[in-house]
Amino acid sequence: MRQGTFQWMKSVNKSIILNKIRTDAPISRAQIAKETKLTPPTVSSNVKELIEQGIVKESELGKSQGGRKPTMLLIDNSAFSIVGVDIGPDMIECVMADLSGKISNRSSNKLTTSITNKQFLTILKECIRTCIGGSPTSNDKIIGIGVAMHGVVEVETGTSLVAPILGLKNIPIKEELEKEFDLDVKVENDARAIALGESWFGDHGPLESMLVVNIGRGVGAGLVMNGNLYHGSHDIAGEVGHMTIDLNGEVCECGNPGCLQTFITGPAIARRAQKFITKNQHDLSGEQIYELAVIGDENIASVFKETGEIIGVGLTNLIHIINPEKIVLSGGVTKSGKLILPEIRKSIENRALTPKAKQTAISVSKLGDDATLKGAVALLLVDLFDPL
Repeated sequence: MRQGTFQWMKSVNKSIILNKIRTDAPISRAQIAKETKLTPPTVSSNVKELIEQGIVKESELGKSQGGRKPTMLLIDNSAFSIVGVDIGPDMIECVMADLSGKISNRSSNKLTTSITNKQFLTILKECIRTCIGGSPTSNDKIIGIGVAMHGVVEVETGTSLVAPILGLKNIPIKEELEKEFDLDVKVENDARAIALGESWFGDHGPLESMLVVNIGRGVGAGLVMNGNLYHGSHDIAGEVGHMTIDLNGEVCECGNPGCLQTFITGPAIARRAQKFITKNQHDLSGEQIYELAVIGDENIASVFKETGEIIGVGLTNLIHIINPEKIVLSGGVTKSGKLILPEIRKSIENRALTPKAKQTAISVSKLGDDATLKGAVALLLVDLFDPL
C-alpha cells in the first residue's frame, strides 16, 4: 500500500467502526450504530467503503429481532499485511503478519557493535527487503512497517536517539525507511512496543492500566493506559532498568551505579552465579545455569531467588508510583519463572503499602520470543483501528 493510501483508508468514523467490529465481531450494522452512537446512514456508508477496500467482510446472517435477519460483519484479517521489525543489540528480525498478528514470513540479519549509522541502515533495509520479497503478499496490500528499537526513540520523528549497546545515536529510521519503501513507518522503543503487543494479543481483557516489564539483556517497561501507550514528556517513560537500587552498586552501562538492570538481567544473573560454577563450566549459557538450579544446585537456585526478590523490590516501587491494574513480565529472564515468580510475589507482599497493592496481578507473557515483533505489528494496528 503506497504511503498515504493508508491514511486515505482512515477516518475517525471508520476507525470507530473498525474497532467495534474488531472487538465485538460478528456484529450487525444496526448494533454498530446503536453502540457507537453513529447514525445508521453513517455506519452504512462507511461499512460500504470498508468492504470495497477489503478490510471488512460480510458473514452469515444474525438472529432476527423481529424483522429480516441482519448480515453480520467481520474484519478480513488476511486482506492486508504489516511488516514488523525487532531491532535488538545483536540482531534485526523482520516478519510479515496479517491483521490478527499471524506471521507468514520471516527474515533476520546479524548486527555487530562496530558499525556506523549508514551501515546499520543498510543492514536494516536489506532485512526488510528480504522479508517483503519472500512473502506472497503484494506490495499494495502492505499497510506499513512497525519498528521496535532498543534504546531511546523520539517517536514523533521515528529517530533512534540513543542505541547504547550499538554505540549509535540519531539514526533517522522512519525517514530512511519511508523513502526506501514508500510505506508508512512507525518507530517505538522496544519495551513499549512489547506492552502494546500485550494489550492487543495477550488476551488480558479490558484493563484501564497495564504495565509490561521486559527483562532480558536489558530492562525496560511500557505502560498502556486505556489502550494507549504512555511516553512521558521526552519519550523516556519506561526506562525502569535505570532505577537506582544501590547507590554503591555496580556501575551500569548508562554510567550510574546500582541500576536495577545491574542485578536482574540475564548477564547479571550469570555473573552472580559464576562464583558457584566450576572452572570447566565457565561458558554455560543462562539457560544452562538455570537448569543447574532446577536439578538441585541450591547455591545457584539462591541466585535466582535473590533475583526474584530484587525484581519484586523494583516492581513494588512501580506499584507505588503508577499503581497499575496488572503487571506482565516478559523477556528471557522470565523463562526462570518457576524460581523467581514466587519470590517476586513474596517481595511485593512484604513491601507494598496497602492490601490491594499487595494483590496487584502479576503474570508472565504468553507471547514468547515473538513478543517484540508482535508489538511492532501492533504499532500499525493502533493507527488503523484507534480513532484518537
